[in-house]
Amino acid sequence: MRGYYSVFNPRGEKIADCGQEKDAVNLLSMRNRRWEGHYYTFTPLPGDIIDISNKQLPTRDIVVNMDGGVGGSWKEVIIKELPPNCQEPFIPDFHD
Repeated sequence: MRGYYSVFNPRGEKIADCGQEKDAVNLLSMRNRRWEGHYYTFTPLPGDIIDISNKQLPTRDIVVNMDGGVGGSWKEVIIKELPPNCQEPFIPDFHD
């Protein structure tokens, strides 16, 4: 993700903008050895904006083939139902 890191002092005043997180952390350690109050935030930059208005896929006539064949080679799969749950519920801090 593209963006930059802003470093602030304890009063909320911006000290610097850094291109990498390690630079912001190094600046924090140089400004205040105990890291008390100094902080940094990441500000993301928007990526490339691409016009997709003319590049849409058709939303009809889409064929999904599950077994790798061609055309109408569909096969039906029988769905098995699971047996009912016969376990006891878990109760924390309960001992037999």
